[in-house]
Amino acid sequence: MKKVLLVNTLIMTVFILAFIQTGCQKPPSPEELKASLEIVEMETKWVKKYYQPWPSKLTLVPAISFRVKNLTEKAIRHISFEAVFRFIDNTETLGEGFLPGIPGGAIPPGEMSDVILLKSRLGVEGKSINHFRNSPHWKTALVKLFVRSQGSRFTLMGEWEISRKIDFKEPESYPPKKEKKLNSY
Repeated sequence: MKKVLLVNTLIMTVFILAFIQTGCQKPPSPEELKASLEIVEMETKWVKKYYQPWPSKLTLVPAISFRVKNLTEKAIRHISFEAVFRFIDNTETLGEGFLPGIPGGAIPPGEMSDVILLKSRLGVEGKSINHFRNSPHWKTALVKLFVRSQGSRFTLMGEWEISRKIDFKEPESYPPKKEKKLNSY
């Protein structure tokens, strides 16, 4: 009887420890999540999704890059980010970017993450960078950045206008080759 009681106690202890170690805890509230991290070195821009020199085709997508600073006294793990892009005069989503975890695994207390880049899957097509600068289809876009940690709901960290900066350089065009004329004899 004592052995059965000892085995049951041991099994119960193992289950309790496993429950505690697996992080089966209450997820952080939006306020706790916002207070635990800070978005720093944030930059919005347009980046190349597709480029084809001939016939000319360039697809640009909106993007946001940033770093995350840990404001807590514990390492931050298990954080997901989602960026939702849309044109300013449109309620429909232009696209989304998702990062399921922090590159490198964790952010130590008081430290910052590596640069994180989230970009939309959809964008605007044109022929060249100059075409975009003069295009009526290249409208002002916005991004909303959400964060999620340990089973919490997505929490809005901020909303920013996408700058008109294009982070892409077209290759310089080469002068056309001169054709050799064939002389008849």
